[in-house]
Amino acid sequence: MPAQPKIEHIETFLVDLPTIRPHQLAMTTLSRQTLMIVRIRCSDGIVGVGEGTTIGGLAYGAESPEGMKLAIDTYIAPHLLKSNPNQVAATMAGIGKAVQDNRFAKCAVETALLDAMGKRTGLSVSDLLGGRFHDRLPVAWTLASGDTSSDIAEAEAMLAKRRHNIFKLKIGKGDPKDNIAHVAAIKRALGDQASVRVDINQAWSESTAARAIAALEDAGCDLVEQPIALSNRKGMARLALQARIPVMADESLRGPETAFDFAADAAADVFAVKIMQSGGLYAAARVAAIADAAGIGLYGGTMLEAGVGTAAGAQLFSTFPNLQWGTELFGPLLLTEEILTEPLNYSDFSLQVPTGPGLGIDLDEAKLAHFRRDRGSRSVHPMPKSKAGA
Repeated sequence: MPAQPKIEHIETFLVDLPTIRPHQLAMTTLSRQTLMIVRIRCSDGIVGVGEGTTIGGLAYGAESPEGMKLAIDTYIAPHLLKSNPNQVAATMAGIGKAVQDNRFAKCAVETALLDAMGKRTGLSVSDLLGGRFHDRLPVAWTLASGDTSSDIAEAEAMLAKRRHNIFKLKIGKGDPKDNIAHVAAIKRALGDQASVRVDINQAWSESTAARAIAALEDAGCDLVEQPIALSNRKGMARLALQARIPVMADESLRGPETAFDFAADAAADVFAVKIMQSGGLYAAARVAAIADAAGIGLYGGTMLEAGVGTAAGAQLFSTFPNLQWGTELFGPLLLTEEILTEPLNYSDFSLQVPTGPGLGIDLDEAKLAHFRRDRGSRSVHPMPKSKAGA
């Protein structure tokens, strides 16, 4: 019987990648995206990779790529070095007891463990999670230049290339009346060729949202995402009850517990499931199960991850029997640089879920070496000699 593999090294590093254009949200404007990459090397030579990414450093939430790196290096790595890499769920449960919150960091580590296990067994991550229902996933594109003419031209180009026919507009910044007119103009230009949705990123008051959602329906909008503060669950419930178009929870969903509360209060018609915001793939699957049980629609969300995090999300979302609102896994397309040796396949208005062991991807080491913030130095945690048998 072969010896059980052990975790020997954990490496973390930051990668800074430019975006193809400024990406405007209510809380910040992105001109670059920072990735935290974690690699877990095992004694059998298998290396698993994970990614931790957020939107605008600390502008979106309480974690940043720099903070994820620190949490893994200082607090999570020592636990990993004592863990069995084949027991992913047990390992993550142990980390959960030792490290509170830090959901994004935990997701990156769990992704790397699942990638390693898939490579070891020859199974894809979706197979490890029960098997896929979908080989391709619809993918929305966010129009966030802030200029109506530019957004229309961008959307029409996407339709012509058959890359996207679902468009989300970030309209939390500025005068709601002007933003609704912006949405209406884009919907008129695109007509029935495309679904047009909006994301407020918590920027409106409840009273503003109540008026604006009615106007958005008249403008042809299909879905309204997180219109008010994440803490105002009762307000979300009131909006969902009175709105004639679906209201989606996003920032409010921080794992299965918050998902249960939202389902119990009927505080959303749709859940945006995000693997990092949920605290990992296992936790995100539980969020989806709660939604399914409550009759809430599902949407595969993004933290604007690059290729690793996007592949991880796709592996999980492919296992959802119901994915009524598609996904938003366009993160790699927003970046000027590709970190995978073979880019993810976006075509026919969808993303092909990678096949092959683990995440089904390989990193472009030369590209990573060029864009990593430390330019070649490493943060590595070796297995203590007494446990490595050296």
